[in-house]
Amino acid sequence: MQQKDSSNMQTELALNLVGTPDGQTAQAILNKCVHCGFCTATCPTYQLLGDELDGPRGRIYLIKQIAEGKPATEKTRLHLDRCLTCRNCESTCPSGVDYGHLIDIGRKWAEEQTKERPFAERLLRKILAKGLTNKYLFDNSMRIGRLLRPLMPSIIKGKIPKGRHPGTRPTAGKQTSKMLILEGCVQPGMLPNINNATLRVMHHLGVDLLSSPKAGCCGALKYHLNEQEDGLNDMRRNIDAWWPYITGEAPACQGQKVEVILMNASGCGVTVKEYGHMLRDDPQYAEKAKTISALCKDLIEVLPNYTNQLKKLLGPLNKKLVYHPPCTLQHGQKIKGVLENFLGELGIQTHLCKDSHLCCGSAGTYSILQPELSKKLKEQKLNNLLNTVKDCGAEHIVSANIGCITHLQNNQTPVEHWIELIDAALEKK
Repeated sequence: MQQKDSSNMQTELALNLVGTPDGQTAQAILNKCVHCGFCTATCPTYQLLGDELDGPRGRIYLIKQIAEGKPATEKTRLHLDRCLTCRNCESTCPSGVDYGHLIDIGRKWAEEQTKERPFAERLLRKILAKGLTNKYLFDNSMRIGRLLRPLMPSIIKGKIPKGRHPGTRPTAGKQTSKMLILEGCVQPGMLPNINNATLRVMHHLGVDLLSSPKAGCCGALKYHLNEQEDGLNDMRRNIDAWWPYITGEAPACQGQKVEVILMNASGCGVTVKEYGHMLRDDPQYAEKAKTISALCKDLIEVLPNYTNQLKKLLGPLNKKLVYHPPCTLQHGQKIKGVLENFLGELGIQTHLCKDSHLCCGSAGTYSILQPELSKKLKEQKLNNLLNTVKDCGAEHIVSANIGCITHLQNNQTPVEHWIELIDAALEKK
């Protein structure tokens, strides 16, 4: 009798999942897991709660049970809800388990199999899904919020960052090099200077950053709130909005095809890079989605190509920063060490804090839906960041994602996007 291999988690799909895209994807991912437990050592929620089911390995077991036909319970859903989707576990997994895609499938199954959430919870999730992705509604809400900010309790004040004055936007059409930028759903309203600073820096470097007025939310927000079809529709809308720029037919392109779809929010970047995967079964959009994902680059993947030019423009900057690498950049996009090296070339010493690999607790809408866990993670991260600021004598904390930047605002050290500091240095020259 042949001995069964116990080195991995062979999954026998329930009959209703056999041959389905989600079933096949989940089965392939589950079968890679060797249940070694390395992932638990770097999981923020496991570190806080100490419950196996609030770590990646435990959640994988729960999803495996659903895949094999055991109905999900509300407890199952709760453990999956508590996941930050930080994907730290992917960085430490020796078997290459694609946990990020698996947790999305598991949440979808759990949502389908459990009873409806309480009304207040459903209402909150609906407000987040619709309100944050509606640019007109969100921008105006943020303007009103800033006016009333002094009168608001501290917990709400923290969600309304002061930010910098956005300054001017350079006139597009004068540069020969063309790139696209996704300005995002919340970033223009919350911290508009990030986008304008990016446009100004690239303009200095001879690049026109074009923006399609028909593009909007990358799709991540709705998708991760289990409104997955609506999230996919956001992705399709962006593909349609960007395609004339990809082909060079948009008037703003002046006959040139854009070279890159540039992302200055790593949360959007990791999502757009996965359009090809998300829409792989869509006959109308699959090929276009792959093209979009291939063109998508984070800002830190592009700007090092202009290092020598920036050196000439800036001279040595002689600054010290503390850098918080977003999970979506270091674990989702697997980009580590690049920003530190790039800034070092410009004369900027960049320091990482203790446990820099751990999530700050922002994680999209997580800070609103899981406020207690998020608060604990924020406190831990801020304590480590501010200690590092003190130890190295830095004047700024920088990051690369709007969620992290707003979440980590404090009264001691400003938290900004790193591109804002380069922009400010260029403006002084």
